Amino acid sequence: MTCPVPKDQQPLNEYVELKEAFFYRWAKLARSQYLKVLFLMWLGFTVVFSPVAMSIQSPSRHLWQFICVASIGGSVGLVLPVLLLLSGWSHVKQRLDSAKIFYEESGWYDGQTWEKPEADLAKDRLLVTYEIRPVLNRLQKTLLGIIGFLAISFGALNILN
Repeated sequence: MTCPVPKDQQPLNEYVELKEAFFYRWAKLARSQYLKVLFLMWLGFTVVFSPVAMSIQSPSRHLWQFICVASIGGSVGLVLPVLLLLSGWSHVKQRLDSAKIFYEESGWYDGQTWEKPEADLAKDRLLVTYEIRPVLNRLQKTLLGIIGFLAISFGALNILN
């Protein structure tokens, strides 16, 4: 039985496209590279948020409070791309894990559902287990780490004030 799902809507092709996309492939980088990308994004968001932090705490009079506020802004900014990564990888996981695939033949108004053969479903679920779940676990841990860093930063700011 041939697959009626258009090539660009087939879950395996969506996975390949996602893992090769500039933004989404960051989640699959080696640990040191991944942490470097996260740190550079956090640093960028911290620099962008610095003018707001300056309006809250003067760096000349309250340097440590300013650093805490700027770090909080950088961390909040970092949450957004991590959530976007998590969303994209979760979507592909759901499509690969599902026994039935919803697809559109030519537009939003003519959606169809196709049931995967058992062999394809088994292959897709293996891919989920060995390739996608580790990425999702990494992203969830990253999100928890950012939340923990935010809690520490707010606690430090509270102590400093």
